[in-house]
Amino acid sequence: MTSAATLLGARRIIVPANGIEFEVFEAGAGDRLALLLHGFPQCAIMWRHLAGPLAAAGFRVWAVNQRGYGGTTRPAEKAAYSLEALTTDVAGLIDAARPASVSLIGHDWGGFIAWVVAIRRLRPIDALVVLNIPHPLCFRRALEQEFGQKLKSAYAAFFQLPWLPDRLLSMRGGAFAEWLMRWSAGRECVFPKEAMDIYCANVASPGAATAMLNWYRAAGREILEAEDLDSPINAPTFVVWGLRDAALGESCLDGTERYVRDLRIELLLGVSHWTPEEAPERVNELILGFL
Repeated sequence: MTSAATLLGARRIIVPANGIEFEVFEAGAGDRLALLLHGFPQCAIMWRHLAGPLAAAGFRVWAVNQRGYGGTTRPAEKAAYSLEALTTDVAGLIDAARPASVSLIGHDWGGFIAWVVAIRRLRPIDALVVLNIPHPLCFRRALEQEFGQKLKSAYAAFFQLPWLPDRLLSMRGGAFAEWLMRWSAGRECVFPKEAMDIYCANVASPGAATAMLNWYRAAGREILEAEDLDSPINAPTFVVWGLRDAALGESCLDGTERYVRDLRIELLLGVSHWTPEEAPERVNELILGFL
């Protein structure tokens, strides 16, 4: 199996932060940190197209395997995946990097965590980039008011069940996770075999599926209930959105400008939820141009 470090063109390092150890893939050097946060059910290699161009542009890139993923510490208890824990992880990683500036880039769940870090101002952020994940309050409104979004998000309710989704996700070497990703992408070429092999091996490893689903069971509930997510974001913010997202409707973006003072949104026609892997050249061009 091709290693994650090889796919990313990066060196693997272990970074202690917030009481656990993070598997981080580092490319480039310097004091301008680009911190890349992956989504579910992926891992750091989802950034394999972006890490090199960011490093070439002068950034020190940290593509992180977040709590419970890959070689990062995998606590067993659900409470370890609270919104506070996941966002404090990011603050701890920033402290460990000791950068002069931070560009925080997140997709899917990584985007949700990036939003909350910026909203709560846990650390100074110079630029925020989120891909196919809405501001938490915009998502909450869509979920409450739109039947279509309720249907799209029904899988998250299923994930609240004990043991069954864990077993389904990890069975047969992660075959269901692979099917889910390929089905929602709608085309075969999005996930090459060398990347999918790593995704499947990760989700099938002992305790990994439960850790991934505990994000939904702990932090997911908190995102829908938190009362402190309406503070305006001061950092320049860029939302990149594939319009063929099977889980999130475009209406989830409505009202984002209420919460972000310096906002840019770019819509990608014909692109699914998996924007950094499906349209890497366009996504790289957009992100580098913004930064």
